Parts: sequence; C-alpha cells; structure tokens
Amino acid sequence: MSIPQFTNVKVFSTTLARDREVMGENITKWLKEHGQNLQIVDKIVTQSSDKEFHCLSITLFFQAK
Repeated sequence: MSIPQFTNVKVFSTTLARDREVMGENITKWLKEHGQNLQIVDKIVTQSSDKEFHCLSITLFFQAK
C-alpha cells in the first residue's frame, strides 16, 4: 500500500450555516482556478460541534503537476 505524497494543503472551513450552504461551490471555484496546476491526492472531511456552533472543514492534500 502506497502512501499518497503531497506538497500542499488547502483547508476550507466554516461555522456559519449560510457559508456551509455554498462551501461546495467555493471549493469547485477554487479547483477551477487552480486545478490545472495541481493533483489532489487525498482529502479529509471533518465536522465538529458544541451546543451552539457546528464547524465543517474540508481539507485537500495536493501536489503540483
């Protein structure tokens, strides 16, 4: 089993409901702007919450092409 090699990390994170609703669109926009120069090798989706706040983070691990 090989371990994915990466040189960079991009984190998208928010606690606001309205920002969570458009997070996918923001990630898609970022990928369209930068995707030709990088290769995604792994990703992690993390959700955490307490009594008041819900945080969603999407972390992309990539390397330059």
